Amino acid sequence: MILIVNTTTDRTITENLHAALEQNGFSDAGADAKKEQKNKKGNNVYEIVEAGESRISPCIGCNYCWLKTPGICSIRDDYEEILKKMVHADQLWVISGTALGFMDHKGKNIYDRILPLATMYLHFKGKQMRHYRRYKQKMDFGLIYSGEAEKAYLERWNGRAALNFESRSLGVFSKEEIKEAVTCMH
Repeated sequence: MILIVNTTTDRTITENLHAALEQNGFSDAGADAKKEQKNKKGNNVYEIVEAGESRISPCIGCNYCWLKTPGICSIRDDYEEILKKMVHADQLWVISGTALGFMDHKGKNIYDRILPLATMYLHFKGKQMRHYRRYKQKMDFGLIYSGEAEKAYLERWNGRAALNFESRSLGVFSKEEIKEAVTCMH
């Protein structure tokens, strides 16, 4: 399943994305629950979460998700439902506004709060340390941004974020490149 989280209040981005996905044979998990049940692996099934008005706080680094309440964030806000969906997602696409050439705070909070999906235990992957994933499901990362940004930096950053979860980056696209982003969804 592809999970798309729109942290902006601009719903035209998700409307355009929805149209492009439908045009390419994808099924909306919310609208087509029966199709999702038939497709057990979740291929070509997506869900869009409109989080523009949601309350998504930043990670406070308390380590509760690792030590006190494994897999559960201690912050009680609207992010909890998104995190539950991430456990089952093959891909996470974040739609974010920009600030100072980077993604804005709300988009960054989505990435930062993924930590409950990892454990505190570490292992070497090549010459770098990685956290073990808490769940078997491997989730790849993609980013769609709205506004002015340094795309090359965002691509490098998204690649590193994916690498930390032993996943892959699916790319970084401006909102004008929706069709290109859809080609990276599968």
